Amino acid sequence: MSKNRRLVVLFAACLSTGVVSPARAQDSADVKAEQPLRIDIPVRLEAANVVLNIDHLAFAGDMPFAIGHLGLFAKHFAEWNTKGHIIAIFHTDAGHVTLDDKAYNAARNIATGNPYKELLVGLMKQGVQIELCGATATAHNWVNADLLPGVKVNTDAMVRLTQLAEEGYVQIKE
Repeated sequence: MSKNRRLVVLFAACLSTGVVSPARAQDSADVKAEQPLRIDIPVRLEAANVVLNIDHLAFAGDMPFAIGHLGLFAKHFAEWNTKGHIIAIFHTDAGHVTLDDKAYNAARNIATGNPYKELLVGLMKQGVQIELCGATATAHNWVNADLLPGVKVNTDAMVRLTQLAEEGYVQIKE
């Protein structure tokens, strides 16, 4: 069940049990509309090197959180003129995201093509480096010709993450 759906169900349960009355709920909504969110800890990055470790996909609707987070990072880096790099390493159960339509269809046993293709291409245009784990590719018999243009293959995700940590990259586990 999606987060929004859970909130609606929880809210409906509160209404039906009398924990929250419809009038009180409206009062709360009115107060929220008058009070904007206050940021207590404003953060802007002048320089940062970030690697997202993506070994599986968790979803918000049909959007993988990891791809959404990559988009937010790229947006913030651009808006803040942050110096640095963003790398996304796809491996294990998330490696298929890097495949072109033909290979994606074969890997997923479908005929619709890679639904994440345009998102990844857009991220690469924004400077995000997309990498696929070579061990994952080997395990699935994928070759470079199976990948979206611009996707780079590293030797092994775990070794690459270790290398980037030694270089000072901050790892975010997705």
